[in-house]
Amino acid sequence: MDATQMAQNVRSKKISPLELVKEVIQKTESINPKLNAITSQRFEKGLHEAKTRDFSGKLFAGVPIFLKDLGQEQKGEPSTAGSKLFKDYRAKISDYYVQKLEELGFIILGRTSTPEFGFKNISDSALHGNVNLPDDLSRNAGGSSGGAAALVATDVIPLAPASDGGGSIRIPASFNGLIGLKPSRGRVPVGPNSYRGWQGASVQFALTKTVRDTRNLLQGLQVYQIESPFPLATLSKADFQKKLKKPLKIAVQLESPIGGIVSEDAKQAVKKAVSFLEQKGHHITLIDKSIIDGIEAMWTYYIITSVETAAMFDKIEHFLKRPVTIDDMEVMSWVLYQMGQNIPAKNYTKAISQWDQYSQLMAKFHQEYDVLLSPTTADVAPKHEQLLLTNQQLDCLKNSEHFSLKEQKELVWDMFSKSLDLTPFTQQANMTGQPSISLPIYRNQGGLALGIQLTVAKGREDLLFSIAEMFEKNQQFL
Repeated sequence: MDATQMAQNVRSKKISPLELVKEVIQKTESINPKLNAITSQRFEKGLHEAKTRDFSGKLFAGVPIFLKDLGQEQKGEPSTAGSKLFKDYRAKISDYYVQKLEELGFIILGRTSTPEFGFKNISDSALHGNVNLPDDLSRNAGGSSGGAAALVATDVIPLAPASDGGGSIRIPASFNGLIGLKPSRGRVPVGPNSYRGWQGASVQFALTKTVRDTRNLLQGLQVYQIESPFPLATLSKADFQKKLKKPLKIAVQLESPIGGIVSEDAKQAVKKAVSFLEQKGHHITLIDKSIIDGIEAMWTYYIITSVETAAMFDKIEHFLKRPVTIDDMEVMSWVLYQMGQNIPAKNYTKAISQWDQYSQLMAKFHQEYDVLLSPTTADVAPKHEQLLLTNQQLDCLKNSEHFSLKEQKELVWDMFSKSLDLTPFTQQANMTGQPSISLPIYRNQGGLALGIQLTVAKGREDLLFSIAEMFEKNQQFL
């Protein structure tokens, strides 16, 4: 059952929320020791809610889920962000996103693992350990929503809340054979703890297995939030049910926007999609270079995320009433913190303005092409040790506070170079605020999944649903 079917069965009394919660708890206790996907649980509270809450008329009545342990704060519950600084922290208030999930009828049973502060495309925090890919336990489930993806991939839960600041929904979706939608900036609730995560690059949504769950969840979560910095007009009920009425013009990008290697498997995934789309009468154009300068764009991304990291640690120091040190965090967090303190305000403002220019470029691009199709990731899920830094790199990174800004920027680029080569296609939609989805249509000869990524104009999730449903109905999904 997907989440939509579960809720229908609850509303029609075919199954009770208590039965669903008990089943998920049993699955969790059986499967999670192999995955290491969960950071905390609230099973007793979940059982109590299943017995006592009124689920009548709720879109996702009685469906059990786990929140991502990064943001998505639920009052009174742990919220570690994968960091030992917050290993004992409990949220003071629930995020509006979490409140909305509860209003929709979900029962929250705990939290799923992420890398520290979500800075990586794999989930391997020093606090909680590696999250294992269900298809191959020697590989990582991806990040930063790795724990969420592993639970959905193993059918512990039908969908899992996740977030995406540079691909953190779409990357684990690709590795785990799931649907991963990053909605438009402003589409889902933000606040009250944070209203503009990474200047709007970071958004909340979920990992799913069916298009109808994806569509229904977005329809239930979407909001026109006037107090937010990026209010967006909501889609109508008719928009959510739109069908394709004419052939689409689809641009295909096979090469990495930063010039890295794209595996033959990733290219074959896209070629499989292209063959299907051509059979359905859509018009395909191969583009030979990225619309946005990928290297320039990533420099702006690192500038903004490092400054946001420095601002975050200022808040943490105020909360702790002491300075933070390298012993408080992992080395990647430390380097971003150090660099962020040295970025001139004018450079930060320039980077934000460049994001606006990228949005304008993509808006113009979508006047000609309906869709941009690419691999989601450049290769399959990495081995746990594949992206480790060398001892020489670590020595430099640990002493990054003594380096000049130019040297720190080079350290940051080198620090993320292996990871970025693996996942170079996802970040641009975060900068521009566009909706982008990873669809599960390909496995390589070793049985490992790879997704394709579809990106459309801002606000056009309806078009993504129409395309995704076409793939699903024609049995193209894994």
